[in-house]
Amino acid sequence: MAGLSRRTFLGAAGAAGLGTVVGAQLAAAAPGCPRDAGATAYVGSYTSTPPAGHGLDVVSRTGTALTPVRTVSSVPDASWFDRSLDGHTLYVTNEGDPDGAISALDVRDAENPNLLGSVSSKGSAPTHLSVHSSQKYVLAANYGSGSVVVLPILDGGELGPATDLQQHVGAERDAHAHQVVNDPTGRWVLSVDLGAASVYVYTLDTGTGKLALHQQVTLPSGAGPRHLAFHPDGRYAYLAQELRPEITVLSWDAAAGKLTPLAVVPAVPAGATGDLFPGEIVVSKDAKFVYATVRGPNTLATFTVTGGGTGLKLVSSVDTGGNWPRHLALPADERWFYVANQRSGTVTWLPRDPATGLPGAVAGSLAVPSVNSVFFA
Repeated sequence: MAGLSRRTFLGAAGAAGLGTVVGAQLAAAAPGCPRDAGATAYVGSYTSTPPAGHGLDVVSRTGTALTPVRTVSSVPDASWFDRSLDGHTLYVTNEGDPDGAISALDVRDAENPNLLGSVSSKGSAPTHLSVHSSQKYVLAANYGSGSVVVLPILDGGELGPATDLQQHVGAERDAHAHQVVNDPTGRWVLSVDLGAASVYVYTLDTGTGKLALHQQVTLPSGAGPRHLAFHPDGRYAYLAQELRPEITVLSWDAAAGKLTPLAVVPAVPAGATGDLFPGEIVVSKDAKFVYATVRGPNTLATFTVTGGGTGLKLVSSVDTGGNWPRHLALPADERWFYVANQRSGTVTWLPRDPATGLPGAVAGSLAVPSVNSVFFA
């Protein structure tokens, strides 16, 4: 990949070993393989990074375990998912470089996705997307080219050509947009940019599909903001910094569209050394806990929420059971964590104690080469 690739920036992925063998079994899984009629999940993996992943795999959650169902063809380098509010359409980033794309799939039959089509992301290596709360647009972040694109949702769920493209500009590094979401009110769009060390706050005209910059919050140089997650009350947000093992707590004023940093909390225990790169961040529904993956030590960090949302306290760091935990998913029942470990090519699952919020030891794993994310339907 040209320039600063998000996949090569922190080092080349290691060999998958057993993951390659079992992952191949997943790719060829028969449509009638035993599975639970409950939750369906979609697993993304890189097809252009060795060992080659499958792109998009469908798995079912049988009890707590993930069971292979099928691989969906023609969805390369699938790396992030979101679904329309009616549940009919799944949107997927195709993290190509230099030409990124966004795919739309009909998932009314959850275990048998049907590709509706793909459109250009107007940039390279789209790493994140979200369906705007208006259900009129898909917003996507192009990591490679440092831009945010707006794509209209057409009748039937397909995507049309971009209505807007906003280019970020970094001061010390090239811009690398890593996330784009709307705030809980739906009034504002926030984009996190690792290279520009900033969070951009936009308005979106839902009639024209145009973004307008409202605020740019600049973080300390070298922090590398990656992903943020909102507190359920919508007044606070928690931002994982990729290049420092830290979580930044911010206040959010939805009336004014203003984001303000409040505190910085370590994501690893005192004295930790070596590679320390936070990945995903998640807030529990009861707003009592925040979770983050940390690549290097390969841990799942648990924080308690303090001060009504104004603070975090690191209370636990447990092994994810794999190498390079890129992504973390909590299904709706929030009883299990599912972690995508990219370098070991495994999705592992750990129990969650609903009373203490703490994860237990790894209870199982599924091999998927170059895995990057898990999305529950």
